[in-house]
Amino acid sequence: MPSEAEMRLRERLSKLAGMKLLRGTKLSGELERLQDQLDRLQAEPSEEEIWRSVELARHQDRPYTLDYVERILDDFFELHGDRGRADDRAIVTGLGKLAGRTIVLVGHQKGRDLKERTKRNFGMAYPEGYRKAMRAMALAERHGFPLVTLVDTPGAYPGVAAEQHGQGGAIARSQAAMVRLSVPTVACVIGEGGSGGAVAIAVADRVLMQEHAIYSVISPEGCAAILWRDAGEARKAAAAFKPDAAHCLELGVIDAIVPEPKGGAHTDPDSAAKLLEEGILGALEQIDALEPDERRRLRREKYRVMGVLAPA
Repeated sequence: MPSEAEMRLRERLSKLAGMKLLRGTKLSGELERLQDQLDRLQAEPSEEEIWRSVELARHQDRPYTLDYVERILDDFFELHGDRGRADDRAIVTGLGKLAGRTIVLVGHQKGRDLKERTKRNFGMAYPEGYRKAMRAMALAERHGFPLVTLVDTPGAYPGVAAEQHGQGGAIARSQAAMVRLSVPTVACVIGEGGSGGAVAIAVADRVLMQEHAIYSVISPEGCAAILWRDAGEARKAAAAFKPDAAHCLELGVIDAIVPEPKGGAHTDPDSAAKLLEEGILGALEQIDALEPDERRRLRREKYRVMGVLAPA
């Protein structure tokens, strides 16, 4: 029996296919994109393929937020600090031009070597990082700039200091701030989308996910440690809760999958950046035409119904 996600895609495909394709429109491109996503859903990933996505999402050479900033944004100006306590380097914020249009960017940033990883706290933000993100969101709202977020974190930092500084509240306030925005918002999981640390900056109008990224409420190792008291059963856990892009699309957690170069984004960062740029621009085009109040209403509705089970 077809899944709900497959039926939704088939319905959209049939509606678009019935439209007259006029010169200069992008309907044919949308048809191809939807057909590609339908093909992905129908090709059920194996346990090995799911674990391969986990490995690729964590690959040490995978492009991070600043790698994509360098390739797809012009005139990027980074903003620092939360104007209260500190500048959390696990979160990058700033303004730049995407295809000539000014946007506000928020993204997690890991590190390439031990020194940078320590400085960036392995991409795990403290509350100060999420307050910095909210500062950038307020700037986007004030000036009417679209907000683009790039998600790549194992999770928010779980240390004592982070809890003392109000980690849970910061994550909740960040989500609430995104829900209230009237400007277009697009989030993309570009690596690891781990728990509240990820969703804090991913409550967007359109949520994208790179082909070999993962998005889950807990890491495979954490899940295995809870269920089997053995983190070594991570592969088994990943196969059970399926954090890969195809299954996230099927669940309705994300709206579209961004293709990657063969072998993963790290094999050709330039091509990966181009594909990501096209995905973001396509998502922005879909939501630009909406009125701010309607955009906000649809965003709230999107997340309120997520996870709701309807009787068979």
